[in-house]
Amino acid sequence: MPNVHPSGSDKLRAVVVGCGRRGTGSAVDFLRNPNTEIVALADAFEENVKAAAEMLKVPPERCFWGFDAYRKALSVDCEYAILATPPGFRPIHYRAAVEMGRNVFMEKPCCVDVPGYQILMETNKIAAEKNLKVGVGLQRHHEVAYLKGIQEIADGKYGNIFLMRVYWNGGWTRVHERQPEWSEMEYQMRNWYYFQWTCGDHICEQHVHNLDVANWVKTVQEGKTPGPDYCHPVEANAMGGRQVRKLDPNWGQIFDHHFVEFTYADGTKLYSQARQQPNTWPQVAEFVHGTKGSGNVPSRPGRQKGENDVYDWKAMAKSSDGPFPQEHKDLVTAIREDLPYHEGWHGAISSLTGILGRTASYTGKVVKWDDLFVDPKPLMIYENHDALTMQSPAPVQLQENGFYPIPTPGVN
Repeated sequence: MPNVHPSGSDKLRAVVVGCGRRGTGSAVDFLRNPNTEIVALADAFEENVKAAAEMLKVPPERCFWGFDAYRKALSVDCEYAILATPPGFRPIHYRAAVEMGRNVFMEKPCCVDVPGYQILMETNKIAAEKNLKVGVGLQRHHEVAYLKGIQEIADGKYGNIFLMRVYWNGGWTRVHERQPEWSEMEYQMRNWYYFQWTCGDHICEQHVHNLDVANWVKTVQEGKTPGPDYCHPVEANAMGGRQVRKLDPNWGQIFDHHFVEFTYADGTKLYSQARQQPNTWPQVAEFVHGTKGSGNVPSRPGRQKGENDVYDWKAMAKSSDGPFPQEHKDLVTAIREDLPYHEGWHGAISSLTGILGRTASYTGKVVKWDDLFVDPKPLMIYENHDALTMQSPAPVQLQENGFYPIPTPGVN
């Protein structure tokens, strides 16, 4: 069954769920495609929706806010859903969009816990059965330098890859100061980056880009294409903590550094650094080491082996031919021409790779991929989700000592 009018003869209509910077940025990139329009908006916060509505010219009767707003927006007649809320909500919104027959672009990461991953994988199957097209905001898959570099690796430039190194080392995002009128739920929602149930920690939310590149390298090395059998590590051991953030409730629950040694099924190692500490060595990059040599994954002119590669995503976002507009262009083309297109598989698998690393970092133990599925505990609120309000109890609460519960390796 076709998902849109053929050959783009009529407008491709999209709704945006999550009207912050990512959601509105994705909407603008989507609108760079001809014959497209944004027809509805949803967000937890009224002011976000109203600001986006003014920018995107969406009428007030198709603007919704609250925890159940996503269903109202997705119910508006459309072919394309942009899902850009905090990642803890992604599995819920993805499932609803696919159930309603919408093609989907969802931001990364796609989940923050194992139950969310299981929802994603079940929904991926349904999307495939319905011939829905699914894009994920792992934009390196749409960047020329990465596509060229991955092809060179597949062609044997470095021989057999036995070691990879990936990095996202930099600073941190802002904290919104607690206001007296805010409930605990509202405070955590406004500071979603610093809570496990909404963010999953920066090793999941941010470093997923680099982990995904490593999985991509392994996948093409094995002669596969990204799909349900996308390669992933089978084991991780790690260390991490809060050296700079320390015990400050303003920094929520997450760590400020992780180092993980991942192992793939064939013994290939992946060394992973994710650090959010200002005034430290900045590095955002992926390197491979093989039997014929080593180098950066993206293939760019003038690149020296081992050169620092701070990824300038802000410049990429402004570029009309960068990967951010391209990922929407590719998805729109797939919808209009009914081409095979399903990034939900590697989006879910690389998201769980981050969760594997986080679990090893939080526990200080060697954790196997299969261990994650033994009695998995949800971080996100999946039951009765649509009944939530800003007055509902938040999933985590301040303890008697005035701090949020923070993982302690080897202890809890």
